[in-house]
Amino acid sequence: MSQSIVAVILGGGAGSRLYPLTASRSKPAVPIAGKYRLVDIPISNCLHCGIGRMFIFTQFNSASLNRHIKNTYHFSAFSSAFADILAAEQTPDNPQWFQGTADAVRQGLRHISPFPSDYVLILSGDQLYQMDFNLMLGEHIKSGADISVATIPVTEKDAPEFGIMKKNEQGFITSFIEKPKKELLPDWTSDTGEEMHRQGKEYLASMGIYIFNRRLLWEILLNEKPEATDFGKEIIPQSIAKYKVASYQYEGYWTDIGNIHSFFEANLDLTRDIPEFNLFDINKPIYTRPRMLPPSKINGTTLERVLIAEGCIVNALRVEGSVIGIRSRIGIGTTLVNTYVMGNDSYETLEDIARAGENHIPLLGIGNHCYISNAIIDKDCRIGNDVRINGGPHLENTDHPLYTVKSGVVVVKKGSIIPDGFSI
Repeated sequence: MSQSIVAVILGGGAGSRLYPLTASRSKPAVPIAGKYRLVDIPISNCLHCGIGRMFIFTQFNSASLNRHIKNTYHFSAFSSAFADILAAEQTPDNPQWFQGTADAVRQGLRHISPFPSDYVLILSGDQLYQMDFNLMLGEHIKSGADISVATIPVTEKDAPEFGIMKKNEQGFITSFIEKPKKELLPDWTSDTGEEMHRQGKEYLASMGIYIFNRRLLWEILLNEKPEATDFGKEIIPQSIAKYKVASYQYEGYWTDIGNIHSFFEANLDLTRDIPEFNLFDINKPIYTRPRMLPPSKINGTTLERVLIAEGCIVNALRVEGSVIGIRSRIGIGTTLVNTYVMGNDSYETLEDIARAGENHIPLLGIGNHCYISNAIIDKDCRIGNDVRINGGPHLENTDHPLYTVKSGVVVVKKGSIIPDGFSI
């Protein structure tokens, strides 16, 4: 395990663009691929690189994230590895909650300081990617950089959604612009290499992944910029003129889970024959909480491009292009197309089932003879029989007590009870 570097994983803000998935949980705690949480991605990447000392900063809706980390990441008593939760706290000298990414790290320095390192790796807790941070650290050291920023080439279409940077021939960043308007883009192209140019990816976008020389990070946060609250909007742009800020160009798969549509697409992409994000790399597994669940049971169902997690009971007629999460129950004659079912946190007992019947409440899961398309079914929903949910661009954005529609994706809210015959 590398002792030269510690990792800081930022738990994210309120995550309003991912609402209603973030109504009761933080962004890094949102379930992905039917069995993981988003925070498992950066933690797994760190562990594969031998980075075993990790601090996870949490604040908004942090209970489920804290519980997941506590229950998942246990290390040997003979190892110095740890995944410590640094929850926002009020102290005598600072009564404020975290005001941004830089402010969170500043407030956490007193907890990080006792652990010696030469470098600090700063990561987001809500991105999907597989990256070898050792390669980035090697380039950081080789170039003599003070700060390194992971960048990814993007197209003209995507560039206005990111912070865009320009670099010189030595690979150091010379200028930065936050979410540039389209008419400004011709002045912001970079040499991203022949292959990237052929794909039209001529703009360097910040991935929100940074390596700082430890002493410099302390100096900037405590002395130079004690009022700065954000790395991407303040610390990095203001450091370009003063320090050697290097661009580390990454060309693998990376997506920022920023909104419902990108989250939905990232999950459905996993059902492709060869998805861009590889869950099946035996050398780089995604770690998560081990659950002692039975195998999934499937009866009379036509399956096409489907991921099914453990512990499911599927009696559906057809499931296509969908992700089925842990402990899901899907009734007879039901069809699911392009749908992410997050699953359930527990099973119903026979007594629970009898009680639900007496109270005329649908059972946990999805009932019989339903049709669901272009939807996300959050955890612990009870969907009755003959329910029709048909998402798509024909639907206007709306927020209903039981569901939300964003960009044509219907999101059934966590714990919702959808009665028989309901239609969206």
